[in-house]
Formats: sequence, C-alpha cells, structure tokens
Amino acid sequence: MVSKQITITLNEDLFPNVANFFVQQANKFQSDIKVVRHTATIDAKSIMGLLSLGISNGHVITIKAEGLDEKEAVEVLSSLLKNEISLS
Repeated sequence: MVSKQITITLNEDLFPNVANFFVQQANKFQSDIKVVRHTATIDAKSIMGLLSLGISNGHVITIKAEGLDEKEAVEVLSSLLKNEISLS
C-alpha cells in the first residue's frame, strides 16, 4: 500500500471539473484507491463519494492505493489535486 498526504491547492471555481477529471483518472488504474479526510474514507473512483468529502482549498487529505499500479495512481492523483497537472 502507498499513501500520500497532501494539501489541496485548487481554484475553487474549478473544483467540480477537477473532481470529475480526478474520478476519470482514478478509474484508469487497477489499484484500489481511497481518499481520506478526517474520519471519512471514500472510493476515489466514485464522484459522489469524492464530492461528499467537501474538499476545498487548504484541506488536507490522504490518497491511498493498493495494487499493481499503486505508486503511479497516488502520484498522478495527488498531482492533480495540487494543481500540478492540467485537466486534459
């Protein structure tokens, strides 16, 4: 299992688009991927789950992955929420 704690650094207006893209990207990985905020843990491949966390700028979350491509999954998804890669 690989996990990484990050601080969200996104433009608030873009979050719904980022959330949708995040889930699309998560679904490309074979690994089981979770997002944790406080005591809530959701499946990163669920848009409703991700939106239910109420994530916004400055929030700290943990992305966890377990499986064949766990390292790549955590790196790509954390980079997306830190605004380090584009939405394309």
